[in-house]
Amino acid sequence: MASVLPSRIAALNRLRCSLFQTSYNPTSQRTGAKYLRRRLQGPSMMQYYPQEFTIAQANKIIPGWNLIDRLEEMRLDDVEQKKKRGKGTPKKAKTAADSRRASRKR
Repeated sequence: MASVLPSRIAALNRLRCSLFQTSYNPTSQRTGAKYLRRRLQGPSMMQYYPQEFTIAQANKIIPGWNLIDRLEEMRLDDVEQKKKRGKGTPKKAKTAADSRRASRKR
């Protein structure tokens, strides 16, 4: 029984990869192709969790109702209280000289 030369097997593998559009990897290095071929999880996760329907969306759909979002009112009140105590978000720098980073570089 005659054995097949390794060069013939390599040529056959190369031809098979070109025909079936797979990657030719004769050294068996890790390429991550298994993970790239895998089905994406994002779309199925989006189908699993129901879409949220907020009060703001309801007010946009039906403008005459004017529903009140208590959580949003509480959040805005908390932001206002923080601003009064000086704990609000910092002001944006209008010029490069106003920024904190410019004052540190000196």
